Amino acid sequence: MQTAMSSRDVTAINRDFYDARWRRARVHRAEEFNTWPLVAALLPAAHERLEIGPGLHPRLPIAGTHFVDLSAPVVERLGALGGSVVLGKITALPFGAQRFDLVVAFDVIEHVEDDRGACRELRRVLKPGGRLLLSVPLHTARWTEFDELVGHARRYDVPALRTLLTDHGLTVEKSAAFGMRPTNPRLLRHGMRWLTQHRATAMRWYNWVLMPLGLKFQKRLRVVPGWIDAAEADGMVLVCRRESDAPRSAVAKAPADQ
Repeated sequence: MQTAMSSRDVTAINRDFYDARWRRARVHRAEEFNTWPLVAALLPAAHERLEIGPGLHPRLPIAGTHFVDLSAPVVERLGALGGSVVLGKITALPFGAQRFDLVVAFDVIEHVEDDRGACRELRRVLKPGGRLLLSVPLHTARWTEFDELVGHARRYDVPALRTLLTDHGLTVEKSAAFGMRPTNPRLLRHGMRWLTQHRATAMRWYNWVLMPLGLKFQKRLRVVPGWIDAAEADGMVLVCRRESDAPRSAVAKAPADQ
């Protein structure tokens, strides 16, 4: 799998960027996102649930959910709202094996250099038959400086993502296109300039103006069984089931990226 930031301390970059983002941001609750119908369908069977790296945009209800986040402002804010929150990393989750019925990780594993270690931990804390709900950005060829700025370690091509999940005993039950990539180069450069030269102002505009507008106009997810045709998608959200057998050591050759 191609790693685009192998020479950098990705953890430090993410902590610096997201501490600044979340320090003065508004908390958006799970029901505000277009992922809520997908989440709500999984909740009745999720007596024990965990969300990793939620920031202040948790996709699970705050009350009754365990959270792990790298950012101290997130731990403080979600804890004050009734969540059970600890400071930590996805590669070293502070929970026992087979603890949770549902684990959620939106836009997390692409920020981790050791994504195989992250998947081992996700599988370890999931009960057999439990569900993993995650999202990732797609297509290594679409890498931009923006990915680097926000702390991505990679984008995923579909064959590599299939292999990663299959190797860790995670079977994709359904998926949907997810996320939106800036397509205007001038707009992207302008945003990058503000984030690098005027970060505090850019963060305020994003958190208090652009994010609420984005929520207002977000489109309903089109969820399909199995894998979507990913050719035009910038990202993907997947519902995976943890198989009860050991992770497979040999994986059938994955189809070519669509």
